[in-house]
Amino acid sequence: MPFRQLRDDIKAIRVRDPAAHSLLQVVLTYPGFHALVLHRVAHFLWRNHLKLIAHVVAYISRILTGIEIHPAVKIGRRFFIDHGTGVVIGETAEIGDDVTLYQAVTLGGLSSNAEKRHPTLKNGAIVGAGAQILGPITVGEYARVGANAVVLIDVPDNTTAVGVPARLVQKMPSIPLNQDCQAFMAYGADGMRDDDPTAKAIEILCTEMKALKKRVAELEMTDETAVSRPKIVVSNGGGI
Repeated sequence: MPFRQLRDDIKAIRVRDPAAHSLLQVVLTYPGFHALVLHRVAHFLWRNHLKLIAHVVAYISRILTGIEIHPAVKIGRRFFIDHGTGVVIGETAEIGDDVTLYQAVTLGGLSSNAEKRHPTLKNGAIVGAGAQILGPITVGEYARVGANAVVLIDVPDNTTAVGVPARLVQKMPSIPLNQDCQAFMAYGADGMRDDDPTAKAIEILCTEMKALKKRVAELEMTDETAVSRPKIVVSNGGGI
């Protein structure tokens, strides 16, 4: 495992997590880093046809870190699993550079066939805590997946997906991460605050309901005025 790759992994963690105060702290106490290092060992063994030993390394990693990564998974540079507990990444998943996952994320498969059945996460994707990304779908570059979302469809580049099942709620401007991760936003929260179509629909309905209530009140006031107004009887002035 190249030293430079390890150095980049540690640097990415320090940039994305303000709680990481030193290189030594990351090396000694970050389960996401431990899981990544052990996975790179397991993946090397897997590619060299030592699959049983690779599985043993992955199993030890799961025991030590609470993070399960199949040894066949392809992972790019500067990958960060924050907190980490409960993360599961299936066999045919592919992860690009500068990707961030939070705790309890699942990159799972929906098929039992020996085929591409797990997600592909492209460069710079951020996946919030508890999200489930299922099937051979693609989460595009710099896309965001909200916490606890269940994603069953492709997420285009620079787009946010939220909800169960997930829907696409925002197209963000393309701001690629550099190697210092300057455009990083924890939990991908920059793309989850606005442009939620459900929230907008509810807001429109509430506005229309207020307008209707106001109109009904005006009509009731008009009717009450008409009822309370004294009637004027017009006599024709006829005699006997």
